[in-house]
Amino acid sequence: MPHGLILIVIAVYFIVLLAIAFYTSRGAGNESFFIGKKSSNWLLVAYGMIGTSLSGITFMSVPGKVAGNHFFYMQIVIGYLIGYAVVAKVLMPLYYRMNVVSIYSYLQNRFGNVAYKTGASFFLLSRTLGASLRIYLVLYVLQKFLLDDMNINFFVTAFVILALILLYTLQGGVKTIVWTDTLQTTFMVLSLVVTIVIINRELGFSFSKLIETLSEKGYAQIFNTDFKSPAFFLKQIISGAFITIAMTGLDQEMMQKNISIRTLGKAQQNMFMFSGILLVVNLLFLILGGALYVYAAEKGIALTPQSDDTFPAIALNYLPPVAGIFFIVGLISALFPSADGAMTALTSSFCIDILNFNRRSDWSDGQKKRKRKMVHVTVAVVFFLIILFFKIINKMALIDLVLELAGYTYGPLLGLFAFGIFTKSNPSEKLLPWICLAAPVLTYVLKLNSPQIFNGYQIGFEILLINGIITFLGLYFSSDKKEKSLSVNA
Repeated sequence: MPHGLILIVIAVYFIVLLAIAFYTSRGAGNESFFIGKKSSNWLLVAYGMIGTSLSGITFMSVPGKVAGNHFFYMQIVIGYLIGYAVVAKVLMPLYYRMNVVSIYSYLQNRFGNVAYKTGASFFLLSRTLGASLRIYLVLYVLQKFLLDDMNINFFVTAFVILALILLYTLQGGVKTIVWTDTLQTTFMVLSLVVTIVIINRELGFSFSKLIETLSEKGYAQIFNTDFKSPAFFLKQIISGAFITIAMTGLDQEMMQKNISIRTLGKAQQNMFMFSGILLVVNLLFLILGGALYVYAAEKGIALTPQSDDTFPAIALNYLPPVAGIFFIVGLISALFPSADGAMTALTSSFCIDILNFNRRSDWSDGQKKRKRKMVHVTVAVVFFLIILFFKIINKMALIDLVLELAGYTYGPLLGLFAFGIFTKSNPSEKLLPWICLAAPVLTYVLKLNSPQIFNGYQIGFEILLINGIITFLGLYFSSDKKEKSLSVNA
């Protein structure tokens, strides 16, 4: 494909984002930046959250994993549905009842300032690393398949992209992102559908013939019944449920958009609508992955061992140019929700949870706005540095890495919230941060040695649940066991 055409497409796309940002950020203040003045449309939030949840890693890694893992990823997605129901019925009523801006305010009300800061810090760490991984994968693909040929350095690519994202999120925050995520989700899903249609046309298949072919070749197997496998269906469904509870219900970025909706009922409608759409879209990504491998086999295309390269290699080098254009648009659409939402959520969490914006009466609104912008720029710089680190280690096949990383970093949050909701005891404030730090370490040691300890059983994505249980038990045994009556437990 002509590189100039691709750059024009990217430039036009960004101009549209800037126009949306300009329109939505007029008169925006701190409240608008943090929670959109609680006036977000629930349908827009539900639809736009698809782009945030999928990201560039889903766009690239899920299709690429089909060859070795069939449709096993759907096991995790089924678990997601269970998790979203728990978030909608258990956590969201709690957040709306407390009228929080940061969801980690719950930990302060329940346990005190140490738990509050500990929980917020784990979110800041997890979302920073996870979002940087997601951004890195998209930049890697752009660099390898486009910008290297134009002698543009990766350093320049990362700097320019992050600067552009910073530019359109700096003022409007959540109010802007609700609308830009809607646009980006549309283009991501459109790219997915168009690519499947083009591959079918190139192979002379109907959609039903494609599904039949995927089934014949064994790609369409959804359930893994090998109990000792990390992909055993029951483990992955349970893991998917707890991944969702942690990565959505205990994640400021995801919940920030939900609590920007005016009422709890509408926010719950948003969650159920979002989960249904997400199920369908993930299934389409797996169908696309199978179609890519069928196409490669039919055309005698030799694929690289790096499964994340499968989609871009075929879309940009073998399919008609229109597929390449839609791939680039879809890829950029996958990049921006990962970065803009994370920047905004991290800025919000740091300002509210660490700098205590809501309790600083000695700062004027203007001072808070200047400090918030400084934090926003700092978040972008941190992303930039971590992305350069990932470039050095060049770690690919990132969907597993992201979910595993979430297991270690969200586990303490899961344990903290579960302990607060299901008990009335108070853990030792002095021991609480150390328990939350020790739990991921113990989980990692257990995962490494699980085949020896459990007669060949391998721990997979259930590390999140194990981590949360270890945290919960640590809090329980450090607790004074005295009951404390709080309205949030009533």
